[in-house]
Amino acid sequence: MDAISSRIRGSFRSAEASYVPPPSSRTPSKMVNEANPPVEPNRDAPEVEVPGAGLPPPPPSARIGPVTHVWQTWNNCGPATVTMALSTLGRAESQAAAVNFLKTSKDDKNVDPSELVSYARARGLNADWRVGGDLVILKRLLAESIPVIVEVGFNPDGKDWMGHYRLLVGYDDGTARFTAYDSYLAPGVNVPQPYDKFDRDWRAFNRTFIPIFRPAQADVVVAIAGSADTEPQHLRALAIASREVAENPKDAFVWFNQGMSLTSLGRTAEAAESFDQARLLKLPWRMLWYQFGPFDAYLAEGRLNDVLTLANANLSQTSDLEESHFFKGRALQESGRFAEARASYLRALAANSRYVPAYHYLSTLPN
Repeated sequence: MDAISSRIRGSFRSAEASYVPPPSSRTPSKMVNEANPPVEPNRDAPEVEVPGAGLPPPPPSARIGPVTHVWQTWNNCGPATVTMALSTLGRAESQAAAVNFLKTSKDDKNVDPSELVSYARARGLNADWRVGGDLVILKRLLAESIPVIVEVGFNPDGKDWMGHYRLLVGYDDGTARFTAYDSYLAPGVNVPQPYDKFDRDWRAFNRTFIPIFRPAQADVVVAIAGSADTEPQHLRALAIASREVAENPKDAFVWFNQGMSLTSLGRTAEAAESFDQARLLKLPWRMLWYQFGPFDAYLAEGRLNDVLTLANANLSQTSDLEESHFFKGRALQESGRFAEARASYLRALAANSRYVPAYHYLSTLPN
């Protein structure tokens, strides 16, 4: 690991300040107790889709190849991983080409799944950003020779938690593990991912997965993974998270997942309660570098102080987070602090000159 330690995405810090700030005692959201999760089924919502219904079980093992392994350069697990995924489909792309497409700064701490999707599509392939996955869906995709990028929680060398992308290229039910290619973790190739540990790490990102496939395989992906539309995915992810909240109410990640899906479904009051509970249970300090549902939910509910607290906590760790500058600007704008909002939007654009939301909200400020 020492030989590749410079490739890690982001810096480490001590454990003293290792959590997302908890909600204020004056927070208006009602705290929930362990026996009474806040989310009730929405009786008007469509029925939850069951992906792959009627398909036969996946085969006991599958493997994709050949794969060209790529070690990530600084902060570049996203570009390196999507480059490896494209190699399985015969595309000889370089990590540098992906970096140039995906990032405007070497210090960019987060490549969003939607950006990986855009890159794959720009290379003439198809890709979807999906949530609420499960092991069977992953196996079925791999059995159809469709590589899958997953976003997982990661503690390299026992250091602080961070987000990380891996490429799944196979599985074996006999050993109960997936096979991954990893841009950081030695040996990089054929890294075993036991099913149970993999799922624990994967849950931190609402079981996000990105299948990359040829256009002719689009119907196969829908048959296996269901609709790529946002609502059915988040209804499914919400059902999973709510079940896991009931099973393990002390797990901050499953409360967070519940909040993310509620936010995507427009149920922001309930989402804010879920995020409050996740914060009380202690989320890793980098959590909001990658996922922004709490900012959206708290803004929708008028909880501007919470938005400012979370954005400032992120920015006290590093200034290269355009999303945190942006959401700070949103809260300042809603508070009537227009000059400060303008400065925050400009800082977002200094971190990422392609960050379209900052341009939009700059245009809405009074002159």
